[in-house]
Amino acid sequence: MKKIIVAIAFGLVAFMAAFAFSTQRFEPIDKMVVFGDSLSDTGMVFRATGGSYPPDPPYFRGRYSNGRVWVEYLADYLRLSANQINNFAYGGATTGNNISSLVPSLLNQVQAFTRPPSQINSTTLYVVWAGANDYLQGANDASTPVKNVMDAIAALSKAGARRFLIANLPNLGQLPATRSDVNSASLTALTQAHNQGLRRSLKVLNQQQPELEMMVLDANALYQAAITQPAQFEFTNVTGACVSGAKACSNPKQFLFWDGIHPTTATHQILGEQAFTVIKGRLSLPAGASAP
Repeated sequence: MKKIIVAIAFGLVAFMAAFAFSTQRFEPIDKMVVFGDSLSDTGMVFRATGGSYPPDPPYFRGRYSNGRVWVEYLADYLRLSANQINNFAYGGATTGNNISSLVPSLLNQVQAFTRPPSQINSTTLYVVWAGANDYLQGANDASTPVKNVMDAIAALSKAGARRFLIANLPNLGQLPATRSDVNSASLTALTQAHNQGLRRSLKVLNQQQPELEMMVLDANALYQAAITQPAQFEFTNVTGACVSGAKACSNPKQFLFWDGIHPTTATHQILGEQAFTVIKGRLSLPAGASAP
């Protein structure tokens, strides 16, 4: 898998060059709290629907994929056990407050976590990845979703969080479900606007609060590298979906996408590896943590 990391290294350097991080080293990561949508959901929707959605099979135990998702792989690399992870990510979640919805948004998830008595400390890694559903559900301007993401980070930092892993968005106009759609070009433009706005906002926050450890997972660069250099990732299909209805392809490890929107567990593993690579260069890690 190391060759995969090399394939996206240049993209990561370009994305992270805007941040002037300190060289101070902190205590090891001992917990992880996750906020987001279906890309990070490990069973919230599945449990809420009594195990009916996403259907198993072909989906895997409440994941929107054929296996574990990226935060679970990241937890393995960090040597964190299940009781050291608190996952609020919910499939279908948007970023803004949506009290009337059965699906808690990113801000709703953060509000639920920070409501007293919360257990926030400086040794926990707070993962934030959201925004895709805003645009897939019709948002036509990136400013509000970006602000919502930054408001979520601000609420966590105000409550005492200091250590963040934040992911940007893959090209939403190049998913199997959208690449041939009339909205493909606009979704690509919205993705670019979102990622640019997020990068600028994080840079400003880093200048205002240099004590925060903000690490960025450049999912956009990873997806783009996989699409343009599939052999580097051992993929043979980076445009289509492996599963159609209840029928899955015979070689999911060779697919970037599991369904029309979500990646395969093979892609999730690569995301988890890349997240670990970003983290290991920035923070002290738990005893036994190892590179992919």
